Amino acid sequence: MTVIHQAGSVGYIPQGIFDIGWWAVFFFLFAVVFLEAQATYWIGRGIVAGALKTRWRRRFEGPTMDRAHVALERWGPVAVPVSFVTIGLRSGVQAAAGFARMRYATYTLVMLPGCAVWAGLYTAIAVAVSAFAQGFVWWATVLMSVALVAGIVLVVIRRRRSGGSAARTPR
Repeated sequence: MTVIHQAGSVGYIPQGIFDIGWWAVFFFLFAVVFLEAQATYWIGRGIVAGALKTRWRRRFEGPTMDRAHVALERWGPVAVPVSFVTIGLRSGVQAAAGFARMRYATYTLVMLPGCAVWAGLYTAIAVAVSAFAQGFVWWATVLMSVALVAGIVLVVIRRRRSGGSAARTPR
């Protein structure tokens, strides 16, 4: 059942959205997350560059920071793309990569797959919402229901592991 509210629209979504193609939506979302991740990385780099010109310099140099930098170069490339499929962690990981001065080439190379996955997930959500608006309710409803149940399960598992307190401090 399609509800026409205005000439040239389906539901409340303008018809032109359906004409541009989903590949355009994917590339737009890819560009958005790419620019956001790069900006966050460079903000982290800028904070460190500014701190190195102050009395805080000694906190950012020395054997401890050198070890942290080596660890980030080794394990950080895994954390960066994985952060794109987490909720509330992506920007923190991008800023931390900049803050820890991860090499730009390494960061950008490992960031690209994460951007593609993020854009793909949000494009799939856009397809489901538009299909729902166009009247293809059965599979869009199933997809949204599965996503909702998965989200609830993840929240419950996360709360059980943290002992029910978001303020819990690791020892």
